[in-house]
Amino acid sequence: MKPVSILFVCMGNICRSPLAEGIFTHITETAQQQERFHVDSAGTGGWHAGNAPDPRSVAIAAQHGIDISGQRARHIKRDDFEHFDLILCMDDDNLSRVLQSCPQSLRHRVHLFSQYVSGTNDNVPDPYYGGEDGFLSVYNMLFAGCRSLLEKIDAEGDVS
Repeated sequence: MKPVSILFVCMGNICRSPLAEGIFTHITETAQQQERFHVDSAGTGGWHAGNAPDPRSVAIAAQHGIDISGQRARHIKRDDFEHFDLILCMDDDNLSRVLQSCPQSLRHRVHLFSQYVSGTNDNVPDPYYGGEDGFLSVYNMLFAGCRSLLEKIDAEGDVS
């Protein structure tokens, strides 16, 4: 069976989306379900391409037993729309930018993270310009959302 492929997207791919990638990977590994998924992250902007995640994201993940230090930022690519079953954007701005470049026939794969996982229209706030507490808050939001995401996929059996 082909793994479900999930792409998490934020603005620069150094704060929220690498955390989401790391958290979801950790949750699936803990549940011994990692072989069911292919997980990655990307940014709507490419100015951080090749860089490691923000040190504060690395630190908050490490505090929870998750190592994201080996990840590298990348810009979302046109072929990501073909390769990923589910593209989850962290906020309305990311969602709008991703939909602008997404072929019409594949738009059903693109969602606001919170809308897809919990049915709310909450943005995952960008903690970049704030302090450590913002990264903890984002971590908690993403952890709860990623747990809901796995439960939703388990219950529904697909990501459509």
